[in-house]
Amino acid sequence: MMKRVTVIFLSAAVLSYGAVLHAGEIEFLKSMNGSWRGNGTVKIRVNSLPLNISCKFTSGATDTSLTLAGKCTGFMGLSRAIGADIRTNGSTYTGSYVGAGTGIAGVNGKRSGNAIKLAIRWAKDVNGDRSARMTIEKIGSDGMRLTTVDTDPRTGKSVSPAR
Repeated sequence: MMKRVTVIFLSAAVLSYGAVLHAGEIEFLKSMNGSWRGNGTVKIRVNSLPLNISCKFTSGATDTSLTLAGKCTGFMGLSRAIGADIRTNGSTYTGSYVGAGTGIAGVNGKRSGNAIKLAIRWAKDVNGDRSARMTIEKIGSDGMRLTTVDTDPRTGKSVSPAR
């Protein structure tokens, strides 16, 4: 069964390893397991117009990790691989993300409710710096939303593409 995903990227990241987890964390990770597809938008740079994309990926979850692997396709068949390898140790998540086109980015953060909130450290400068934020959120029983937010270097305001 294909599940739905809403993808909202500004530029591009995802997850890491764990030891002692309580049952709620294990159940949460395993609820993210499966095949996902959905539509969203991406902005290549903070000052560019949002582009419509369609994404398809699979996720694998264990008691201590989450992996995502897939592809997003946009206008005229342009596509980009996306992926993440995230592990958890207690309430801390760390790992790597690929999708911005700058190489492997590092991620780290914590879970808050039904969302994993991560800081991104890009492999190279994106929009004038190497940091952004990503949220991987479980929506209901069969949905997931990926959102990446960056800061506009001119205004200092957070920028996320329109839904």
